[in-house]
Amino acid sequence: MNATAPSAPVFAEGTAEAPWHRLDRRMLLIRPVLDLVRSLPLLVGALLLGHGNNWQWIGVAATVVTVATGISHCLTSRYRITATQVEWRTGLLLRKQRAVPRDRIRTVDVVSEPKHRLFSLSAVRIGTGRHDHGKGPGKDQLVLDAVTHEEAERLRTLLLHRKPAEAAAPPESLVAEVDKRWVRYAPFTLSGLAVVGAILGTVYQFARELHFDPVRFGPLRELTSRVLAQPVWMTVVWAAAGLLLVVSVLSIGGYVLSFWNFRLTREPGGTLHIRRGLVTTRSVSIEEDRLRGVELKEPLPLRMVGGAKCVAVAAGLREGKGADRGGGLLLPPAPVARAREVASEVLGEDIAKVPLARHPRAALTRRINRAVLGVLALAAALFALAWLDVLPAWPWQTALVLLPFAVLVAVDRYRALGHAVTGRYLVTRTGSLARGTVAVRRDRLTGIVVQRSLFQRRAGLVTVIAPVAAGRGHYHVPDVAEGAGLALADTAVPGLLTPFLVPPEKP
Repeated sequence: MNATAPSAPVFAEGTAEAPWHRLDRRMLLIRPVLDLVRSLPLLVGALLLGHGNNWQWIGVAATVVTVATGISHCLTSRYRITATQVEWRTGLLLRKQRAVPRDRIRTVDVVSEPKHRLFSLSAVRIGTGRHDHGKGPGKDQLVLDAVTHEEAERLRTLLLHRKPAEAAAPPESLVAEVDKRWVRYAPFTLSGLAVVGAILGTVYQFARELHFDPVRFGPLRELTSRVLAQPVWMTVVWAAAGLLLVVSVLSIGGYVLSFWNFRLTREPGGTLHIRRGLVTTRSVSIEEDRLRGVELKEPLPLRMVGGAKCVAVAAGLREGKGADRGGGLLLPPAPVARAREVASEVLGEDIAKVPLARHPRAALTRRINRAVLGVLALAAALFALAWLDVLPAWPWQTALVLLPFAVLVAVDRYRALGHAVTGRYLVTRTGSLARGTVAVRRDRLTGIVVQRSLFQRRAGLVTVIAPVAAGRGHYHVPDVAEGAGLALADTAVPGLLTPFLVPPEKP
């Protein structure tokens, strides 16, 4: 696309006046290099292993085809926006065309990776919220991977605000921005632990494939000898301290890279706008009409230091990893009080001060029973393996030591239980190791489910499930008293359960 060309107006679909735009030609300086780098393993392998035969020429030909395909994509990609849809086409020998109805668009993400920032470009990801599982990543998105920053902002405003292309971007009001002091919460997110695990797994697999034992060579051999010479408890302490240091450093680095310059703003058109990132910058917009609620996530390590993060429950956003990765994060790990303020401001109601109804004691009994039985079952299995001389005796003895900790977790899980109906929202809180408090709009629930197992029937408990077309798809209010659960379900979605309720008999 020509960066100096004026923005064209949007005409009716099917007319010849609706202009086609090109991707920015500066992508030709990036795409071939990236394709060549990705093809290096194939090319080097063919050149080294294919000496004296045709395999080296096959490797060279495959590399040339890969680079030529990337160049063809940059030269032939076109897109346009009509009154009703976004159209895209690409390909020289094999033509591809795609059209996305504008009323199906859920999110517009603007991403600037280092390769884009080198030439002041961005990639625009137009999401429909449809997840085609099993068909590869990005199948629910239309990606324009090389446009200018100005064109990316024009597309974001046009597609989400449904305003003419000439209209200026509306002013924004600040909802939240990152505080540099919040980096102290990074070590308690445990994100660095996942990185360490991935690195160790990759190194182990690579060394195993090469039949290489690093402990037998160089400084590691000397280090291993020293470790084996000292007491076991000292080895454990030093290993734990080293692991804690590495995890903390990696977590802080990940926090800075992901959430530096984080800003959450509200636009007058009814859109939440999220910007974040240091090396790779990201801009995500969420229409408030598609917002179904907000969830406060307080994993145990983060909760111990008074932290939490705030995540949107919105149609078209993936849950969990997709929520964070796809732009649903409304506030990174921060003080829990600030997270509650942001949740209340986004929802338009102060849910932080809503008292949650406690669950009956029978819910505590169920959690303690399950915790105790789980530990005893594990200990019994380990004891059987020890009796068969498969394992030593200490594993099942260690499992029994975990019994008091399991009871403590069960008690904490019970203390976390709570629910309420306030204004437009149903609020429920669950969990101990991964505690979450979610508020979902009652008028956007797709129904209500009341279920109970055999053991719940004996204890007089039910579980109320609130299905919603966003987030995890459903949210539970577990182990609430039967009468209170039916009343909660009837209040959450008035009149839905009335035909199924039997009035009490008159004396």
